[in-house]
Amino acid sequence: MENFVIKGGRELFGKVNISGAKNAAVAIIPAAILAGDKVRIENIPQISDVQLIIEILDDLGAKVKLINSDTIEIDTSNITYQSVPYEMTSHFRASYYLIGAMLGRFRKAEVALPGGCNFGVRPIDLHVKGFNMLGADVDIIDGMVVAKADKLIGASIYMDTVSVGATINVMLAAVLARGLTIIENAAKEYAKAIWEREGYEVKLVSKNEGGNKND
Repeated sequence: MENFVIKGGRELFGKVNISGAKNAAVAIIPAAILAGDKVRIENIPQISDVQLIIEILDDLGAKVKLINSDTIEIDTSNITYQSVPYEMTSHFRASYYLIGAMLGRFRKAEVALPGGCNFGVRPIDLHVKGFNMLGADVDIIDGMVVAKADKLIGASIYMDTVSVGATINVMLAAVLARGLTIIENAAKEYAKAIWEREGYEVKLVSKNEGGNKND
């Protein structure tokens, strides 16, 4: 096992740039799908997961512009619905956020999860429950999560166990649903990633309020 050995007694000085949180970035970037417009995201970490989700959005038709080393502008106005195959998601653990974002915008999603058909203990059960409560039908077919809804309706959803991923994913799907969605037993104790995620969605809701009845 590797160890950090720290010898104290010396004054610390200098500057360190702290990048944004990975868990926030890999949820906020897919959420740009919901905007259907240009979204600028600053202070994103320069890690492989972020690059992978950017490449997936680019494949889906988004225009991604690098503003500087840690700022991107994503224009999702021309994204059209299409399935997201395993080749795109195989190295991206948080690919399930694409389900909530695509379902929210297009009322349907077909996304492969890493691991194909081998789900082990079915870690997305809470996600599926939340989507069902919003009015979506969800099936898992040959390693693809297929979700469809005529319309999404806000609901009161209780999470059987605390799950960061399921909380965020249900929030993504609920942003453009009609009515109020309440998530109980949500992962609010993971404060920073969740509140950053929620604050971003509130902005999207305000942008669409009154202009999109989401029928």
